[in-house]
Amino acid sequence: MMPSGPLPRACWTSFISLLLVCCLLPPGTQGQEFQLRVEPQNPVVPAGESLLVNCSIDCPSAELISLETSLLKESAGSGLGWAAFHLSNVTGDTQLLCSGFCNGSQMIGFSNITVYRFPERVELAPLPQWQPVGEHLIVRCMVSGGAPRDHLTVVLLREEKELGRQPAGKGEPAEVTVTVPARRDDHGANFSCRTELDLRSQGLGLFQNSSAPRKLRTFGFQGPNLTLREPNATEGTTVTVTCAAGPRVQVTLDGVPAAAPGQPAHLQLNATAKDDRRTFFCNATLEVHGVILHRNRSVQLRVLYGPKIDRAKCPQRLTWKDRTMNILQCQARGNPNPKLQCLQEGSMFKLPVGIPFLVRLNYSGTYYCQAESSRGTDILTVMMDVQGRNPIAITIALGMLTILGLVILPAALLYVFGVKKRHDIYRVRQSSTQLPLASRQPEEAVAVEVS
Repeated sequence: MMPSGPLPRACWTSFISLLLVCCLLPPGTQGQEFQLRVEPQNPVVPAGESLLVNCSIDCPSAELISLETSLLKESAGSGLGWAAFHLSNVTGDTQLLCSGFCNGSQMIGFSNITVYRFPERVELAPLPQWQPVGEHLIVRCMVSGGAPRDHLTVVLLREEKELGRQPAGKGEPAEVTVTVPARRDDHGANFSCRTELDLRSQGLGLFQNSSAPRKLRTFGFQGPNLTLREPNATEGTTVTVTCAAGPRVQVTLDGVPAAAPGQPAHLQLNATAKDDRRTFFCNATLEVHGVILHRNRSVQLRVLYGPKIDRAKCPQRLTWKDRTMNILQCQARGNPNPKLQCLQEGSMFKLPVGIPFLVRLNYSGTYYCQAESSRGTDILTVMMDVQGRNPIAITIALGMLTILGLVILPAALLYVFGVKKRHDIYRVRQSSTQLPLASRQPEEAVAVEVS
């Protein structure tokens, strides 16, 4: 709704000012009618190559068009609304910024350069000289260089068959591994690795680099056969350990070699508690085409023996203070593992073993610590003496307090009565105010005690 009368002077002034501001605004600001373009937009170029970049504005009054970059640049020409620049030795990813002015308003545009390069090194790590059949074979490929890494993949191959593929990652050099079981038909097969730089999404192609192949040699040397005649032997029985392998194989049992290649090695012992969990080692050696191959085996012996309480770690006499924290450090050995408990004579109180507990006076007494398993029982007597908290010091303190009481009490009584006597109240009888008619001796003042 328009006002019916003329506008006031203040309103006319504001209206004219608004019109001037609108007229003075540059066209780009009023509606962004014009655009600044950077060409090529987000290019992908080989490392070290040159690039021609064009900055243009579709504005009739465009001016001061420039390019900001960290790369070496040279002007390659300019005209109405455009300017071209030659960039040389592009070695890394970078961002380009073009700027210019249209009707006094600055305009900018961006373009990102992505540099690609092929890997400098693609190498398969050396394979074992001889790989045992049935064991895991680790195939490892090292890749140095290559960009962009998020488009680079490493493929591990057995002949032309893929064993696995993984992204190269950001590490330098990149290392990719795959683990496969070695088979007998892998003998003589070629293993290799290949990189794939996939730039098809950028309008380029798929670039591949392959390593030199490495030949795998396998052998079926299964190693020694290590046996225990009694894997779970009873204490005191004879145990026989045997290590054997195939023809031409030299075996060594716990450091003692067999008499000749192809012959077994034996070891006999009288099983004791110290032999429980003892491990025996057997090494087999075989020469194949001038290469010495080694295989090892180990086996553990279990000796069954009755429970034994360790006297060195379980003292038979204990002297502890009342209301202190202590631990009864008793241990028992045996196979199978024995159950250990310590019971007080008479009360059958169960004393904690191996954990902290608060000692009480009534814990004094004789305890029978018993270790028990299916193979027998072992008993140890423990004497515990719990003492009160420093009784001699308490007796001395009580005696001193008694003596102090006998000395201080009489002194306090004497002091109280002496002070009371010194604070009694006295009054002086007043003499007559009249003059005597006859002379006489003045009366002495008589003191009357007022209680």
